[in-house]
Amino acid sequence: MFEGLSPLAREARSWPFEQARATIARVLRVRLPDRADQEAAKALIDAGKTDEAVKAYPALSKAVIFETGYGPSGLPHLGTFGEVARTTMVRQAFRALTDDAIPTRLIAFSDDMDGLRKVPGNIENQQPLIEDMGKPLTVVRDPFGTHDSFGAHNNARLRAFLDSFGFEYEFVSSTECYKGGLFDEVLLTALARFDAIQKVMLPTLGEERRATYSPFLPISPSTGKVLQVPTLERNVEKGTIVFEDEDGSKVEVPVTGGHVKMQWKPDWAMRWTALGVDYEMSGKDLIDSVKASGAICKALGGIPPEGFNYELFLDENNQKISKTKGNGLSMEDWLRYGAPESLSYYMFQSPKSAKKLYFDVIPKATDEYLQQLDAFGRQEGAKQLDNPVWHIHAGKPPEQGSPVSFSLMLNLVSAADASTKEILWGFLSRYIPGASAETQPLLDRLAGYAINYYEDFVKPTKTFRAPTDQERAAILDLLAKLKAMPAGTQDAELIQNEVFEVGKTHGFDPLRAWFQALYEVLLGQSQGPRFGSFAAIFGIDRTIALIEEKLG
Repeated sequence: MFEGLSPLAREARSWPFEQARATIARVLRVRLPDRADQEAAKALIDAGKTDEAVKAYPALSKAVIFETGYGPSGLPHLGTFGEVARTTMVRQAFRALTDDAIPTRLIAFSDDMDGLRKVPGNIENQQPLIEDMGKPLTVVRDPFGTHDSFGAHNNARLRAFLDSFGFEYEFVSSTECYKGGLFDEVLLTALARFDAIQKVMLPTLGEERRATYSPFLPISPSTGKVLQVPTLERNVEKGTIVFEDEDGSKVEVPVTGGHVKMQWKPDWAMRWTALGVDYEMSGKDLIDSVKASGAICKALGGIPPEGFNYELFLDENNQKISKTKGNGLSMEDWLRYGAPESLSYYMFQSPKSAKKLYFDVIPKATDEYLQQLDAFGRQEGAKQLDNPVWHIHAGKPPEQGSPVSFSLMLNLVSAADASTKEILWGFLSRYIPGASAETQPLLDRLAGYAINYYEDFVKPTKTFRAPTDQERAAILDLLAKLKAMPAGTQDAELIQNEVFEVGKTHGFDPLRAWFQALYEVLLGQSQGPRFGSFAAIFGIDRTIALIEEKLG
């Protein structure tokens, strides 16, 4: 799919390509210790000969690992989507830069061996969770009764969630890695380098926590809980630690085989080392954690992955979005009012800049996505690869977009007070010859989103006002010009020009005040798309009737 794209990819400057170049540099630096080999391999890759570089340096044939992490104590959310979507975009850019000659993997890692620390408030059957508090998530009973554990239930939801968006990934369970032995070697190294880990972690902790902190969290043999207790003794030769169990007895357990879990920062570092992770991004709030985990990774003999810290989302009041507070948008919210593609577009845009995430951004993101999709076919070379839709659609954006913008659709719903897509198609099919839900699937989806958005946000806040004397005179003038047009006129530009001229003739300055007046008087809202396009789709006769009704 990405073969032969490297000549164009080398000219691309969008952020996924910048991140992919940094990842290539890391791969060469880590896998080819000799500087001359690094430079020779880079020269081949830059010349579009990555396949030759792989043949010359077999170390490059090993898959490059992109990772995203997920805590299954709750359900997947917008942050989960954003991290997987953005990492996927970097992976795709990497594949384009290397002509897909170097294998890649995207791991969706679930930290499902973590102990349950809090019962989610949105679950009705809380008793099993309350009784199993502190146990690993893959041991906590499933309150829904559908899976072997609460962790397994949420993991299944994660996979279904990612599958619904078509992400290409490999699911990896922390529990399976610990119990299956994948982490054993690095866990033994961590035991041997216990003091080096403590040297990184202790300065980051408060005085009380420092006194009892251990990077190892043993699983109590008596209660099955994940314990945050001091490590009393270490036996590197035996590969064991000694701790005090909940009943006061001293217990010795191996650090391998799933008998312990590591604290999350050492765990993150251990995972990078054991899995050989090459790239992982994280939120800005984790900058210090990334530094600490990177230092521990080095202490374990690993090399921290490439990556960057993305900015967090804010609500409409510029407050950080919090699952606990419930401010901002949920996945369900966005997908009720906007297409998944528009959400991917929003995630693509400026990941290092803080952005508001609330309902009003959905129409704007949808229309900007449609504009980029429309522009893609007219672009050439690297400009196509820098277009967001190339990244959203894995290099193969749909050829057909939408002939009608989302904002225009919203105004059509508002004017027609449409409650079903069938009503909207009555207007759309007359304006777009041969158009139907089957021939315009994206337009059909937008119709459904527009109805939902109108019903929940626009309709309850509609406020009509009477026109001023200046506005009434101008609207009457526009009414006369519309009546003078041939019946059934659908020329949006012709109508828009007439509206424009009427506004200038009647002295509106700035001219946008004239268009704002039209929407406030006729539709009960302060903004909308081009009035000419609206009138063309709604119909000249209906637009005339609407004006006459509102003027009284």
